[in-house]
Amino acid sequence: MDARRITESFAVAGQLQPDDMQAAAQAGYTTVINNRPDHEDGPEQPTAQACAQAAEAAGLTYHYLPMTPDQLSPELVASFQQALRESQGPVLAHCKSGPRSLVLWGLAQVCHQGRDIDTVLDEARTQGFDISHLKPLFEAFQAQAQTG
Repeated sequence: MDARRITESFAVAGQLQPDDMQAAAQAGYTTVINNRPDHEDGPEQPTAQACAQAAEAAGLTYHYLPMTPDQLSPELVASFQQALRESQGPVLAHCKSGPRSLVLWGLAQVCHQGRDIDTVLDEARTQGFDISHLKPLFEAFQAQAQTG
């Protein structure tokens, strides 16, 4: 499990296996958010159900919030924010390699926490994720949140 801490309470990782759930719990995470759709890369990818069962056995809270670019919506961002808010400790979110989970976190920070877009993008860049090309997307979601 290769997790990258973005903040003290949030990290992202690539695809987690059911066997990674115990390691996540031992690393201090209390919640896992899976943003990778089942069978995205074929049947060899573990299902959300298998990961949820392993997470529960490890004492973790598990959320399945799959995202593809065409599924990105204010509702998904709100669900992600709710999962963050309800967590009793550090959150580990994952997708295929981490950026989707990071984008959802960033959008939740901007739209629901009122954080500055550039600050959020800088935090991502500091941890090796340059998502600055998505600034227009962040601005659009922020504008929609402010008028919605």
